[in-house]
Amino acid sequence: MAIFGAKQVLWRSFTTVASHPLRVCIVGSGPAGFYTAEKILKRHQGSQVDIIDRLPTPYGLVRSGVAPDHPETKNVINQFSRVVQSGRCSFLGNIALGSSISLEELRELYHVVVLAYGAESDRVLGIPGEDLKGIHSAREFVWWYNGHPDGRNLDPDLKSTDTAVILGQGNVALDVARILLRRTSELAATDIASHALTALEQSSIRKVYLVGRRGPVQAACTAKELREVLGIKDLYIHIKEADLKTTPADEPSSGQRELHFVFFRQPDRFLESHDRKGYVSGVHLEKTALKGVGSGKQIAIGTGQFENLSCGIALKSIGYKSVPVDGLPFDNQKGVVPNVKGRVLSDNSGDPTSVENGLYVCGWLKRGPTGIIGTNLYCAEETVASVSEDVEQGVLGAATESNWPKPGREGLLRILEDRKVRVVPFSGWERIDKEEKRLGSLRNKPREKMTTWEELLKAASE
Repeated sequence: MAIFGAKQVLWRSFTTVASHPLRVCIVGSGPAGFYTAEKILKRHQGSQVDIIDRLPTPYGLVRSGVAPDHPETKNVINQFSRVVQSGRCSFLGNIALGSSISLEELRELYHVVVLAYGAESDRVLGIPGEDLKGIHSAREFVWWYNGHPDGRNLDPDLKSTDTAVILGQGNVALDVARILLRRTSELAATDIASHALTALEQSSIRKVYLVGRRGPVQAACTAKELREVLGIKDLYIHIKEADLKTTPADEPSSGQRELHFVFFRQPDRFLESHDRKGYVSGVHLEKTALKGVGSGKQIAIGTGQFENLSCGIALKSIGYKSVPVDGLPFDNQKGVVPNVKGRVLSDNSGDPTSVENGLYVCGWLKRGPTGIIGTNLYCAEETVASVSEDVEQGVLGAATESNWPKPGREGLLRILEDRKVRVVPFSGWERIDKEEKRLGSLRNKPREKMTTWEELLKAASE
């Protein structure tokens, strides 16, 4: 009898979905969002998926996070484009969750809302001097050289100093170091933003220090990233003799650019310049030692010994941070939405029964800012499996002819029209894409990115 009842629920869910399509809204058009869309479309025939994003351009960190000298990593865009062009999926840009439309409204418009908008803020060190000029987050710097419209006005001072310090030794830190040290003649053939290329051509930076709290074994970068930075032409690589033995033959030649790996150091405070009030002049570092905390894990602890490292610019590559929106449970300490396998929980208690029906997360908002692009594929599989279970078991609401239909895209567009929100559809992005490629061809680049909201919105409508 129980089996028959389960079959009835299963049959009822699929028949009502067939007559009234499952309407899904995904917030965020990066890898997590597109992988989620792709898997929902495959698992739920007839479903309609709308991907919305606050930017007028899709693809998230593939466009604004992947380094310009990594063009092969961006090929996944071709796969994502096919998802939108499938006929049952749409991209709607220039829609900001929280201001253009509320989360509560989206949940009324759609059966399923998946939040995959990633992490658009930064963790802070919380040490003295962090607000000095010349200190930036790696995220801001990456957005700046990648042409993100919110990074256009960063204007880092690369002329007043020959030394930059990067706090962190993960992949983003190595990306930033590589962009600072690579020959601009090589960067000129990439899709790097023109304002960034001009600044790098005029840069005085010759030494970059990559500072990590732990040792070489614990460095967070991947072997691929390390190989790339080690492969930069005419670059002297230095690691302190206390960490790895060096010989006199390893000394750099005159004028050569240098990359220094500094291990077992953690920032204690930033130092203010005596000559330029309000500007950073260095970092006060505390030496660290590793301490085992069980299960083979080692953490860095301070030793009470200090030293100064001079620099004119400091970049904090200590992690991205997600931002909450009204109506969304959020774990501020971990910087994620509390969830079980992608199902959003009502609070931070971890109680798996306190589920917000119809609300899911994927990507960095779900698991924290870790992993590579491909990590989001498995993350999306787990979240979509939860969505499918909930659809099949009828927990998204009683699946009847009277209350299953949802307005979805049509309802969303009506609300946005009433609020005079200018929506950029995928065809608008295609116009931006075409114009960027045209401008790029004039400079022997794959594309010349438009870097202001005005330029992007104008190109989208032409």
